[in-house]
Amino acid sequence: MSAVKGTNKRALKAQETRRRILAAAGELFVEQGYGATNLQEIAARAGVAVQTIYFTFGNKRTLLKELVDVTIAGDDEPVATMEREWFRTAMAAATAQKHLRAHIAGTRPVLERIAPIHKVIETAAATDPEVAAMWPADQPDPRYTVQLRTATALMSKPGARQDVSPEEAADLLYGMLSTELFLLLVRTRGWTAQRWEDWVYATLLPQLCA
Repeated sequence: MSAVKGTNKRALKAQETRRRILAAAGELFVEQGYGATNLQEIAARAGVAVQTIYFTFGNKRTLLKELVDVTIAGDDEPVATMEREWFRTAMAAATAQKHLRAHIAGTRPVLERIAPIHKVIETAAATDPEVAAMWPADQPDPRYTVQLRTATALMSKPGARQDVSPEEAADLLYGMLSTELFLLLVRTRGWTAQRWEDWVYATLLPQLCA
């Protein structure tokens, strides 16, 4: 029993260390930029040895990838977006209108989390080919895959427009729920996230629902 407890304590400690490193990396990447931040600085802020970062993540690129994944998910649990509770709840909505509202509401926290590091990702991918290779351009876009899955279900429900295909609906969701548009309205124009959510729903409602 004591051996099990010891193993659990070590696992919890490793998980907490991992979270501290990710938090420190996120802060420094935003403050200084990805290229200007080195692992020694991240280690100092996280209160760990540099070797711990190498042991946990391997290198700065994989640390960035993990940071992006955790930021999108909201935690470090290995659960894909389409298996998340908010997504499953939206998919279970009885009507197209309710599904649309729930999907937008569930997407909003994701965009709020990713917004601070969006520029970091863009700049890192533009300046480091190995970072860009972590998100291959010739592979299916995971965000579009999520929107197409949503659109296919939504457009089959009562209240959906019959003259709009799932593919067209997915394109509209993909554009309106983009990080770029969220940042333009919330960060550049000063909208609140709630105003963004209400506006996206009001705009998409007549486009997708009868």
